[in-house]
Amino acid sequence: MPDIVYTILPSPFSSIGLAATSKGICRLAIGIRSESSFVTLLKREHDSIPVRKDVFFDSIKKSLSRYWAGEPIEFDLKLDLSCATPFQIDVWETLRRIPFGETRNYAWVAEQIDRPSAYRAVGHACGRNRLPILIPCHRVIRKDGSLGGYTGGLKIKRFLLRLEDGR
Repeated sequence: MPDIVYTILPSPFSSIGLAATSKGICRLAIGIRSESSFVTLLKREHDSIPVRKDVFFDSIKKSLSRYWAGEPIEFDLKLDLSCATPFQIDVWETLRRIPFGETRNYAWVAEQIDRPSAYRAVGHACGRNRLPILIPCHRVIRKDGSLGGYTGGLKIKRFLLRLEDGR
């Protein structure tokens, strides 16, 4: 297997790019402008020439199709989190435990990782998430019920939350 493989997939809101190393899925990029811009991003992040290998992603394509249809999915995939800090990994593992169709707030996540005052750092870790949807940072909202932020944009966060809510 090359150092990094990738594919480009359609989604209900934009093209997405998926990439993997031998350790697992390492990137899901929402709203890519072009295949070449995604390849450039991967080269910069991994210092390696990515190779397009659509067939490698057949299983996750099927899972994403079911997800886009509103089916409750738990993405039980091997992930490459080698880019993450220990704090980010703690946050992201907590996010993966938030059930489909439910939300939690940043303070709740901070409490789950025994860092109750680190809710802003939790927000920052959510913003650094290279695997949105697979690590569902869209399920984290502010304590007052407002959406907070989302790297893919609030329109996409709202779409994902509605999709999971059955609307």
